[in-house]
Amino acid sequence: MFGEKELIFKPELKVLSLEQIRRIHWASLEVMERTGLIMNHAKALEALSGAGCRVDKIGEGKGRVRFPAWLVEECLRRAPKRVVLGDRSGERKLALQGANTFFGPSLDCINYLDPATGEKVPFTLEHCVATARLSDALPNFQWSMIIGMASDQSPELADRLVAKTVLENSEQPLVFCCNNGESLKAIYEMALVIAGSREDFEKAPFLVHYSEPISPLTYYGPSLEKIIFCSEKRVPLIILSAPLSGGTGPSSLVGAVVLGNAESLSGLVLSQVLAPGAPFIYGIQASIMDMRTTIYSYGAPEAALMNCASVGLAQFYDLPQFSTAGATDSRYLDAQAGLESAFQCLSAGACGGGLIHDCGSWMYHGSVASPEFMVLNNEILYLVNHFMNGLKVSDETLSVEAINEVGPGGHYLQHPSTRRYFKEVFYSKLFDRTMAEKPDSPKFGERLRELTLEKMRYQPKSLSQEKTQELARMVESWRRASN
Repeated sequence: MFGEKELIFKPELKVLSLEQIRRIHWASLEVMERTGLIMNHAKALEALSGAGCRVDKIGEGKGRVRFPAWLVEECLRRAPKRVVLGDRSGERKLALQGANTFFGPSLDCINYLDPATGEKVPFTLEHCVATARLSDALPNFQWSMIIGMASDQSPELADRLVAKTVLENSEQPLVFCCNNGESLKAIYEMALVIAGSREDFEKAPFLVHYSEPISPLTYYGPSLEKIIFCSEKRVPLIILSAPLSGGTGPSSLVGAVVLGNAESLSGLVLSQVLAPGAPFIYGIQASIMDMRTTIYSYGAPEAALMNCASVGLAQFYDLPQFSTAGATDSRYLDAQAGLESAFQCLSAGACGGGLIHDCGSWMYHGSVASPEFMVLNNEILYLVNHFMNGLKVSDETLSVEAINEVGPGGHYLQHPSTRRYFKEVFYSKLFDRTMAEKPDSPKFGERLRELTLEKMRYQPKSLSQEKTQELARMVESWRRASN
C-alpha cells in the first residue's frame, strides 16, 4: 500500500559541518608542516627523512620532524579504509569501517573495586582473570582490553603476563598496550602460538596494539619502536592522541582537536611510510583539565564533544577509528557514574565511534576497575543499541490493517500483531517496573551486585592443552631471562 521496501534510518549525531572539518584538517597540516613533532628513534627519523620530511637533528637519534602536506595526504590514501578483527578462534568478527560501532572496556587500572566485599584493593593477576571473563560474558562488550595492571607480578614481566591471562580467559579480540618493544614481540609471539601461524593471524588478527604520543607533539623512543614493529609485522595499530585542554593542549576545544589530529596523523604517516597498507586505527581522546582540581576529566561533557569531533575527522579521512565512552570521574558507583557513562555511550554510539573503549571499567579518573560498573554499562549499552536500531517503517509496521481491525475504542492485547512485536521491546534485568511496593524487594544496587556476581561465574572456552603448555614454556623463558 505504502511501498514494499522496509525503511530504516539509524539515528546519527554530527558535531562538525564538512567545512569545519576541512578547516581543522588544514590547520592540522599547518601544525605538522610548520611546527612539527619531536621524535627520538634513529630508524623512524631515517624513514621519515627518506620519505620527504624535513628532519632537524637535536641530539643523538633525536630530531624535530616537519611533515609536508603532500606526504600526509599520500599516506591517508595508502592507509586501509577498513580493518577486520577476528576472535581467538580465527573467526572474522568486527569490521571497522564507516560508522560501525563496537563497545569494549578499558585498560591499565591500578585498583579493583571488589563486587563481593565493596573494598577497593590493588589490581592483581587474579582480578585480570575475573574482568577478562566478565568482558567475555557481557553481550554488549564485543572486544576486550587488558583492564588492569598486575601489582602482584614483577614490573619487568607484568605486561606480558596480563596479556597472556586475557588471551587465556577471553575469546574476544584484544586491544593491549605494553612497556617496550621486547614485550610487544613476546605478546605477538603468543598470538602466533594461538593462531597457529603468521598467515592465519593476519587473516583475522585478534590482537591490536594501542600506543600514544605524548602531548604536545612528542613521540618517545619505545613508542616509536612499537609503531615500527606493528607496521612491519602488520599488527593492527591504534594511535590515540590524548591532549589535555588547558594543560598539554590548547584551552580552545577545537585547538586541542587540531593538536590531537596532528599527533595521530604523524603516527599514521610513519606507519604508512614503513609499510604501505599496514592496518592503522586512528584516534583522539581529548579532554579538559578541570581547573578546580587539575585532573584530566573522563566524565566532562567537553570530552564527549571532542570525541564526537574526532569521529567526524576519522569519517572524513575514511579511517577505522578508536574512540571513548563509558568512563566516570566518580570514585563510587553512584548516580554520577551512571549519568556520565550513559551520556557518553549514547553520544559515541550516535556519532558512529568505531572501537569505543572505557565502557564501565574506568572510575575515579581512570584508576579503578569495577565489575559492577561494567555490568551497569552493559545495561546502558542495551539501551543505546536498542535506540540506535531506529524505527523500521514498512507496510506491516505502519499497522494500518491492525488499526482498522481493532477500530475505535478497542484494544490490541489479543491482536496477532501484538504477539509478533512485543518481544522486540527491551526488558531490563535491572530496572524495576513493578507497581507493587514490597519492603523487602532488593534495591537497584543490590540487584546490580547480584547480577554482577552471576555474570562473573562465566567460564570461557579453554585453549588447547598444547597451546597452554607452549605459553607456559614462554613464560618460563621470560623468567629465566629476567633473572
